[in-house]
Amino acid sequence: MKPNHDNTAPHRRTRRDHATETAEDYVEAILDTIEERESCRVVDLAKRFGISHVTVTRTVTRLVDEGLVETEPYRPIHLTAKGKRLAAESRRRHEMVFRFLRALGVDAATAAIDAEGIEHHVSSQTLACFERFVNERGKAEG
Repeated sequence: MKPNHDNTAPHRRTRRDHATETAEDYVEAILDTIEERESCRVVDLAKRFGISHVTVTRTVTRLVDEGLVETEPYRPIHLTAKGKRLAAESRRRHEMVFRFLRALGVDAATAAIDAEGIEHHVSSQTLACFERFVNERGKAEG
C-alpha cells in the first residue's frame, strides 16, 4: 500500500471552508432576521454578531458582489435566490449538527455554540452519518 503524500489536502479544505464560513453565517442570519422581523438591516446584523456597523457593511458589500444579497444604502438587505439556497443549506447543516450533538448527550447551550463552528467544516459524508445516527437513535427510543 502506497503512503498518502498529499498532506496538504486537509489544510486546503479547511482554508476553503473558512473562506465560505462568513458568507454562510451572514445569509443564515439575514434569513433568520427577515423571518423574525420581516426585514434585515445592517444594524440588525451588527447587534446579532456583536461587531461594528462598518464591518457588517464591508461584508454585505462582498455578499452583493458574490450575488448572495441585494441592498441599497439605508435600505433593508434581501437575499437573492442564490443567497436563499445557501442560507437554507447552512441552516440544514447547522440543525443536523445540533441534533447530532444533542443525541450524544451534549447540553443544548453547548451544542448550539459547538454546532456554529462544526457546521462549516463537516463534510457531506460525515453529515450524512450524523443524520443516520440521529434517525436510528430516534427509532430505537421511539
